[in-house]
Amino acid sequence: MEGRALRRPQFLPLLLLLSGVCPRVDGCNETRMLEKLPRCGKAFAEMMQQVDVWKWCNLSEFIVYYEIFTTCTEVETNLVGCYWPNPLAESFITRIHKQFFSNCTVDRVHWEDPPDEILIPLITVPILLTVAMAGLVVWCGKHNDKMSQWKKT
Repeated sequence: MEGRALRRPQFLPLLLLLSGVCPRVDGCNETRMLEKLPRCGKAFAEMMQQVDVWKWCNLSEFIVYYEIFTTCTEVETNLVGCYWPNPLAESFITRIHKQFFSNCTVDRVHWEDPPDEILIPLITVPILLTVAMAGLVVWCGKHNDKMSQWKKT
């Protein structure tokens, strides 16, 4: 029993390699990867058919399907000895994005300055308050000097 316990850790790297958890060291077979990745795209397309087309831009409607797609591309890439992500896998994922999400635009807020009737008071009031506070500090300083001189006499 003790001898078996000592041998188990030796098989862990082999088990990880065979299960596809980590990429093989013998090199990336890009041809096989490009043959396998379309399976992930096809499965994703089939899952996306369950989602109404007008909901394709709402990530919460298909996030589970996208996670499955991402995991599939990662596993298939690792199985052929390639690292994930890599440029070929990224270009495949980009093509899938263009196929399903090309009509999804990001609504950007167009910022404009407020009208002059609002902008001018927002600028001038802090300036005038700063000048007034500085003047008040100077006046109080001079007033305290006169009071301290009056008390001494």
